[in-house]
Amino acid sequence: MSERRIPQPHRVRKIEGSFAWIDHRLLRHGHLSLMMHQDQALYLFLCLAADRDGVSFYRQEKICDTLGLAWDEFHVARDRLIGLKLIAFEAYSATTPNGFYQVLPVDGRAADLATATLRQGPVRQRRERTARSDMAVRVRQPQSPEVALQSVAAARA
Repeated sequence: MSERRIPQPHRVRKIEGSFAWIDHRLLRHGHLSLMMHQDQALYLFLCLAADRDGVSFYRQEKICDTLGLAWDEFHVARDRLIGLKLIAFEAYSATTPNGFYQVLPVDGRAADLATATLRQGPVRQRRERTARSDMAVRVRQPQSPEVALQSVAAARA
């Protein structure tokens, strides 16, 4: 194995001002392979917008505008992240779509969580409608961590 090299040593990152972090266990424990692109985008946004307690209170409209998500895509992504126990949400009131979002600690492996729930219900129906309505658009199916690791190993071979 070759030694570790930094491609651009004059441009090494430095933490300046505010700081946000994303737990590496998202990748190592298989959460990332279960997430759709919309889920990943929303999670990244919430991590970047969160305070030291992981709480953000951005409005749904602002999040959707920033990420280029339709409202239904936003709700599906939010519900998937809640199902994966990666975020929590508490509405301001029963009559508003806005509220507090909290990025939660990454506990456990994704396969041990709600994998079966993520592969059924409105997400699957929406995916099937999308595939039927526009054959040019390919929607990534969630993979189990084992399948994702096999795909990575095959790609490296």
